[in-house]
Amino acid sequence: MVPKPEEINLLTGESDAQQLEAEKKPTSALDEPVSHWRPRLALNVMADNFVFDGSSLPADVHRYMKMIQLGKTVHYLPILFIDQLSNRVKDLMVINRSTTELPLTVSYDKVSLGRLRFWIHMQDAVYSLQQFGFSEKDADEVKGIFVDTNLYFLALTFFVAAFHLLFDFLAFKNDISFWKKKKSMIGMSTKLWKVKKALKMTILWRGLIPEFQFGAYSESERKTEEYDTQAMKYLSYLLYPLCVGGAVYSLLNIKYKSWYSWLINSFVNGVYAFGFLFMLPQLFVNYKLKSVAHLPWKAFTYKAFNTFIDDVFAFIITMPTSHRLACFRDDVVFLVYLYQRWLYPVDKRRVNEFGESYEEKATRAPHTD
Repeated sequence: MVPKPEEINLLTGESDAQQLEAEKKPTSALDEPVSHWRPRLALNVMADNFVFDGSSLPADVHRYMKMIQLGKTVHYLPILFIDQLSNRVKDLMVINRSTTELPLTVSYDKVSLGRLRFWIHMQDAVYSLQQFGFSEKDADEVKGIFVDTNLYFLALTFFVAAFHLLFDFLAFKNDISFWKKKKSMIGMSTKLWKVKKALKMTILWRGLIPEFQFGAYSESERKTEEYDTQAMKYLSYLLYPLCVGGAVYSLLNIKYKSWYSWLINSFVNGVYAFGFLFMLPQLFVNYKLKSVAHLPWKAFTYKAFNTFIDDVFAFIITMPTSHRLACFRDDVVFLVYLYQRWLYPVDKRRVNEFGESYEEKATRAPHTD
């Protein structure tokens, strides 16, 4: 296979000692496939003393069986299964001219019939992906899900993924209901909700037909906008130096394949930073108004459940460290929201715009003639 491109320090040009020989080769030679060594061989033998029906042998196991005739009875030799799923691309070693020794680890283990058939199906599925056009790297990622993860934990993940879809639907449904009933933007950060700042605007959702018509700003809306702008001003003092400093640090201390790779990585980290900091102005608005009653808490709760589910996948699926950290940023913000909800409880004695309060409605005696 074609070897993985070497990573170098873009400023000094230094690379790992194992890649010095590759650097001396011409550029055209780096694109040619070279021999690789698999340092691990995993053997599994079925330990179950299982009696098969000769007229209906399972097709998946049959191709691994070697049978012998002993008298009138047909016996099968112990089924040997060579585990190809455990051979990952990251474990392959390049064989070059200076290689004199290669390590080999042979592992042996027993396997039950059910587990054997499961691994056979998984191995065939990975092979089918490659036949459909999946690259070696993509197929290797799929193998990593099954090999590097406990099967019971993996089954639990599939079960939890179904709840992820359910919470997505419930969060969307409650989002629509919330904005359909919303009459003003008091206490809502326009930076978080991406609502256009204007003195008068109308938002029409075709098919759902909710209409928001905001006239001149009230005093509360003006304060909300002021706090929102103030929060973004303070955060910008942190955001831009953070993005620039992170890009410079990675350029000096981290090795990349090319300048393009460094540029893309810096932009991605900037997007993660923007996504995190754009959620913070709402916390500042809540702090200034000493209230969280204006937030869509049902939708928040469902989205928080999905965030916790994403945390589970962050430990299972191979992903960059920056993306893995981004999965936990929503947890931090939601915990702060919960703290603010406890800190600023809803005041049911407060009179609303109609001159009524919840406690008055509860204690009001029925009218009698």
